[in-house]
Amino acid sequence: MLRHRLLVLLRPLSEGKGKSKRSLANLSVEEAHPKGMPDSVSFYSVSLPKPLSKGDTLTLEVVAAFTNVLQPFPEKISQRDIHLVMLQESAQYLSPYAVESQSLTIKLPNARIESYTKLENTKVQGSEIKYGPYKNLAQYSYAPIVVHFESKAAFAVAEKLVREIEVSHWGNVQVTEHYNLVHRGAQLKGEFSRLEYQNRPNPQGVSAFRHLLARLPPRAHSIYYRDDIGNISTSQMQSDSKKTELLIEPRFPLFGGWKTFFTIGYGLPLSDFLFASEGKRFLDISFGSPMLDLVTEKLIVQVVLPEGSKDISVTTPFAIKQSHEIKYSHLDIAGRPVVVLEKDNVVPDHNQNIQVYYKFSNINLLSEPLMLITGFFVLFITCIIYTRADFSISKSSAAYLAKLQWDEVLATLQEVQNIIQKCLAAHDKLEASLRDLSRTGDIQTCKAARKSTDSLLKDLSKDLRPLLASLQSFPSASQISPKVEELVAKEKELQEKLMAKHTTVVEGYEKKSSGRDIENRIASQQQKIVALRQEVDDLLEFIDEI
Repeated sequence: MLRHRLLVLLRPLSEGKGKSKRSLANLSVEEAHPKGMPDSVSFYSVSLPKPLSKGDTLTLEVVAAFTNVLQPFPEKISQRDIHLVMLQESAQYLSPYAVESQSLTIKLPNARIESYTKLENTKVQGSEIKYGPYKNLAQYSYAPIVVHFESKAAFAVAEKLVREIEVSHWGNVQVTEHYNLVHRGAQLKGEFSRLEYQNRPNPQGVSAFRHLLARLPPRAHSIYYRDDIGNISTSQMQSDSKKTELLIEPRFPLFGGWKTFFTIGYGLPLSDFLFASEGKRFLDISFGSPMLDLVTEKLIVQVVLPEGSKDISVTTPFAIKQSHEIKYSHLDIAGRPVVVLEKDNVVPDHNQNIQVYYKFSNINLLSEPLMLITGFFVLFITCIIYTRADFSISKSSAAYLAKLQWDEVLATLQEVQNIIQKCLAAHDKLEASLRDLSRTGDIQTCKAARKSTDSLLKDLSKDLRPLLASLQSFPSASQISPKVEELVAKEKELQEKLMAKHTTVVEGYEKKSSGRDIENRIASQQQKIVALRQEVDDLLEFIDEI
């Protein structure tokens, strides 16, 4: 047999003397390695239920499933071409024993047969090709044949399928399946036209498939179908008391060589799959994919058990590679034990139930609720303590007194700034009176403005004296006081220069001097005024930054 393509062996049998009695039973089968045999041939040893005595008969039915046996021919076709495949087989069963009589029947999907190998005793009836019977065949007889025929089957192959089965003792079994799917039929030659495919789906694109059918357990719920982009809405679901069927459609029709990736998830009621036996609990659930007619090259089944599960064991109807992992989820401490089951070349015949046994105490169910209750309790207690406790600095401490003193310093500086700003506003008013004088020539009004401004500046100067004395009394203001004193001095000098300028201009108008003559007389004073005003503004900006 083809070693790497053989998937599963089923052994129904009937036994008796003469007229056989039909009774089915599975026999133990192990791979054998007889000496001197080629590696390309697989040998299996079948253990009979009891020794076969002389005259007794035994009928064995050997069911073998193979993958990748049907090869597309031609390997590349256009969108309009039909899909042809080629089967290479032997008309004579490869057996290590001599055979008295043997025949072969090949059942094809339809009656369109391109070609087939014609041997002795070959008959074609509709979609069936019959070879034989052949009599008295020697051991290891072999007669190669080739059949070339049309196939409309979906050559859907899951290169990798990861099934995660998460058990929650709160009443749910969550199943998540990640598919990496490929079409293993003849590859598409040329460009794909969606317009032609939609207008004439048959025969256009006969080699493509766009639907897959998943047969889920009857009470499956919360079903979703999505890929990396997001949810895929092209799916239909039908359910009854015996099954739930999910018909899914990928985002695009799949031609040969094309791939797609998607995820299916659904929930199952825990009571339908979790049972108790001899002090243990066991999960009884199917191993393979629920997809009909899907071949899986690599299947990984991850059974995630509740945190605290122990004494874990697995019972399977066939050989499977097993390993164990730990998965961490919400509110987990030690993590959840994960049983990882792996198998290559999986077909629908493998979709049999497996049993995962483990021990679990109901006390562990309370761990997560208790953690939540404790967490909220600690949070509320912390909030109560925070709102009721006094975290302010003591009013008798040095830090608190220093803070109070610094606040007073800042308040004093703010008052100084306000007074200086008022002085500068008075300066601007005095300059405005000179501009009005040059426009109207009204000397008396200008003198009146000078008098009121002078009175205002004297009052502001009186207000500054106690503030300066207060700043000098604060130790924390020792580095700030010199700047404030400099600011007051510069503003005082600015007042004097402005008053001198004002007197000069008014006298010039009283003497009826020309405008150019007046400007020449106050030019030096004006330069000094501009420089002083800049210095005052710089000092104000420095204090404002404090």
